[in-house]
Amino acid sequence: MTLFLQILYTVLVLSVLIFIHELGHFIAAKACGVRVTEFALGMGPALLKFQGKETLYALRLFPIGGYCAMTGEDEEVEGDERAMRSKPVWQRMIIVLSGAAMNLILGVVLVTAIVCGSDIPSTTVADFPEGAISIESGLQAKDKIIAVNGDRVTGFTEMATEISSCYNEDTVQLTVLRDGKEITLDVTFPTEKMDEEMSYPVIDFRVYREQKTLGVILRNVISQTGAYMTAIFDSLADMITGRVSLKYVSGPIGISSVISEAASYGWASLFSVAAMISVNLFVMNLLPLPALDGGRFLFMVIEAIIRKPVPAKAEGIIHAIGLLLLLGLMVVVAFKDLFFPIY
Repeated sequence: MTLFLQILYTVLVLSVLIFIHELGHFIAAKACGVRVTEFALGMGPALLKFQGKETLYALRLFPIGGYCAMTGEDEEVEGDERAMRSKPVWQRMIIVLSGAAMNLILGVVLVTAIVCGSDIPSTTVADFPEGAISIESGLQAKDKIIAVNGDRVTGFTEMATEISSCYNEDTVQLTVLRDGKEITLDVTFPTEKMDEEMSYPVIDFRVYREQKTLGVILRNVISQTGAYMTAIFDSLADMITGRVSLKYVSGPIGISSVISEAASYGWASLFSVAAMISVNLFVMNLLPLPALDGGRFLFMVIEAIIRKPVPAKAEGIIHAIGLLLLLGLMVVVAFKDLFFPIY
């Protein structure tokens, strides 16, 4: 894929995800009577802009984010009933959480489109291609895999995610249902190297397709969305505990390569990556860290408990420091993606 197409696909996917996120804040703010002064997609100088009755709508030069600016969001505004900080804390909570909620809704919609528009793989082994080594560990055709390393799985994506996250493991413990009985097997899979230090197991068996019914579709949508969330939490836990190095963190540049590769395989792969990123945005934005929606929500929880708002100036300073640290991390990750890529 050419560099132009890679950039185009990346900008389109990320722009849609950011637009949906900011649209959530916008709709909630309008519904709660908060004045929105600007709704922007992108950062930097405006390429296109339109002044509405009270909101400036803008498309800006650099496709690296967006924002929904509201009166009284980060400062005290005395006597203005339409300022955000003048609204009840429960309304402000809704406004802050609505962006992440929209990302989750989009993720579910994309997963639903994938499930409805393609074959639904089950967790039941169909057969083994020539050269498969998992069969040597006792895995058999018609075994229904119900757990990986003790964690229950209900869909193929969930199963595949659990297996592939067993980094540098010689075997993977699978619990299968065979002839009505649960059997536990220590299965060896072929491995794929991420680099010299890390490898992960690769599934080497084929599975049966599931018949599409409403129940099967709903179960797979929930399972696949849940698998994306679980993968994010597991990745965060692995990095905090040191099980996985921080060098495997990717920013927009690394994500660009993943998006373009997915696009080359077709719409289903592209939708899958977009859904994963959208769910990722849902989870990451709700982390209780300064400058993120979760950090703002935490201050509102504190306000609800002590029945007194945290001073706007103090909260603004904390969010500003958090934003600087976040931007610094983005620069470091971008440098790593450019000069020390891991694909």
